Amino acid sequence: MNEKKTFLVDEKGYYGEFGGAYIPEILYGTVENLKRSYLPIIESEEFQKEYMELLRDYVGRPSPLYYARRMSEKYGCKLYLKREDLNHTGAHKINNTIGQILLAKKMGKKRIIAETGAGQHGVATATVCALMDMPCVVYQGALDVERQHTNVERMKMLGAEVRPVRTGNMTLKDATNEAIRDWCCHPQDTFYIIGSTVGPHPYPDMVARLQSIISKEIKQQLQEKLGRDYPDYLVACVGGGSNAAGTIYHYVDDERVNIVLAEAGGQGADTGHTAATIHAGRLGILHGSRTLVMQTPDGQIMEAESISAGLDYPGIGPMHANLASQHRATVYSVNDDEAVKAAYEMTRMEGIIPALESAHAVAALQKMTFKPTDVVVLTVSGRGDKDVETYLNNKHMAGEYGNF
Repeated sequence: MNEKKTFLVDEKGYYGEFGGAYIPEILYGTVENLKRSYLPIIESEEFQKEYMELLRDYVGRPSPLYYARRMSEKYGCKLYLKREDLNHTGAHKINNTIGQILLAKKMGKKRIIAETGAGQHGVATATVCALMDMPCVVYQGALDVERQHTNVERMKMLGAEVRPVRTGNMTLKDATNEAIRDWCCHPQDTFYIIGSTVGPHPYPDMVARLQSIISKEIKQQLQEKLGRDYPDYLVACVGGGSNAAGTIYHYVDDERVNIVLAEAGGQGADTGHTAATIHAGRLGILHGSRTLVMQTPDGQIMEAESISAGLDYPGIGPMHANLASQHRATVYSVNDDEAVKAAYEMTRMEGIIPALESAHAVAALQKMTFKPTDVVVLTVSGRGDKDVETYLNNKHMAGEYGNF
């Protein structure tokens, strides 16, 4: 692996110029301990056995790879949907939280904290904490608490304490800030389950590895269906980047595979009302990692804006920042109205209501051109129940699908 160029993490915790661990002194020992422990534990036979059993019997994996016949005809390709929306809790997030809570237990931690935007990671964390009988505190921006009310109630039902965060613009960035403050106050007994490929090393690599079950299954499923184990295109939405990292993990160094990422354009990547970090960001440090960050001219973090709570983040995982800067991935900015329209299209054409986050990936298809023989795998990262109210309130954006 080291002889040829790789897009995976190096031994110092960097992806090219992005990554690293920029942390307060009080967390240094905790993060160093995690760095030393995570690979020996998650690569151990004992961990893998327990992890894979839970993914199979509790989460319901493998998730299907579904041939979307009508949308394939529309876009002139062979479109397959990786159905992460069918996992227990309704999104890909559970793949990661199951792995991290097993790691926390093996490291002797007694308390779990997490941040959440759309609430899917919060629900997945609350779920595994109930499963493993561990106390759980979830930080969520007060705005997201309002717009993701159902997920908040699910977390509480599962026994988690949800703490609304009222600083900043009260979304994911602010929730992450509060979670890090909590971690600084309780470094000894607390394990912070980060929900995406962000944060200080080893989190981006650890989350990518735990989500890589997605690309591992895609390889096996394509081999079964088509007699070849790679697609021509992989398409995923990207905010922090965990479902995208999982989708591309086993293909990232395979040049035969085109990687397409869809980030949240909000009202437009150039409007200042956006979460399109790769388009609008520049090099900076956010939440412990050196990556692309949306900033004001004097270096203050800009507030991200998107209709999707899960993509509403002013940074991007270092893995994806590197893929974009090295031109390994093509990144499209998808605006709010394009995402809503794409969600309605998938709902009407395939009978699948995608999460608003996933709808951004669906909308990227409009921006691409295919050959009829192209095999395209698109990850439906979550289901859209949590977003039905937003969809209904914005059906004017749905074009011909909005009349009902």
